[in-house]
Amino acid sequence: MGLADRHYMRDDHRHGPLSVTVILIITLVGVFALQCINDTYLRTLFERWLALTSECFTQAYVWQLVTFQFLHGGLWHLLCNVLGLWFFARFVENVLGRRRFLIAYLGCGVIGGLLQGLLMLIFPMHYGTAVYGASAGVSGMFAIFVCLLPTSEIRWNFFIPIRADVLLWITGGISLFFTLVPSARGGGIAHAAHLGGLLAGIAWVRLGWHHDYVPLPWEGLFARWRRWRPLESRQRKRELVRAASVRNRPWREAPVETDPELPSEEFISKEVDPILDKISAHGIQSLTERERKILEAARKKMAKH
Repeated sequence: MGLADRHYMRDDHRHGPLSVTVILIITLVGVFALQCINDTYLRTLFERWLALTSECFTQAYVWQLVTFQFLHGGLWHLLCNVLGLWFFARFVENVLGRRRFLIAYLGCGVIGGLLQGLLMLIFPMHYGTAVYGASAGVSGMFAIFVCLLPTSEIRWNFFIPIRADVLLWITGGISLFFTLVPSARGGGIAHAAHLGGLLAGIAWVRLGWHHDYVPLPWEGLFARWRRWRPLESRQRKRELVRAASVRNRPWREAPVETDPELPSEEFISKEVDPILDKISAHGIQSLTERERKILEAARKKMAKH
């Protein structure tokens, strides 16, 4: 049985839920419609509270680092970001999975917002007083896409064929230049937010977080906190001391042995399949260090073939 025949490798969307990318697109369009309705009829100040402003740092309006990503300044602004999500984010979501993709998307947006917001706080005359748009998150998804498929061809402006990694360098260079030289000729674009999103997306892949078996830094913290029982820990230590005084013979846990020379199919069937079933049932946080090493060995073995 080949890898494509295994249940966890099948790609069946016939009865699946909407992708996170499609949900994000619907949400962006819906929020933009609310902005238009507010402009004409309601005339509330909700954009002042949700857009990224210097008050995010001076008044601790930290929610703005997320909410600004759902607002847009015009129809063309919205359309560009929706197209970016459609062309790049769908592939990234298929690689990362729904939960990790959403974390990556919002995280890239937050990093871009932090860079733009800090410059806006320090140099308001050059970087403006308010920022909104999904561009930082979309830039992060574009960077992840390029890091995973650097030699793929992209139709720039729908007509000009260009390699993905070349386009990344061009986009990054433009964003860096207008971040360092915030001229009005930059088109009123939050280039620093774009630059922050690009750098965050590149870092996501460089750190290996696009692999579901590589834990994110905060994964497992809550589980360890729930298991933490300081009083029981002290009691257990006392019991171990008493047990050691009775049984003085040293002992050592037998090392776990694996056979790295097994054929690929047998290695996957014998070693990898049970681990993947465990991830499906209990999540990647349940894996032991030995099981993570087996997954890494499987990845290297498959890369050789």
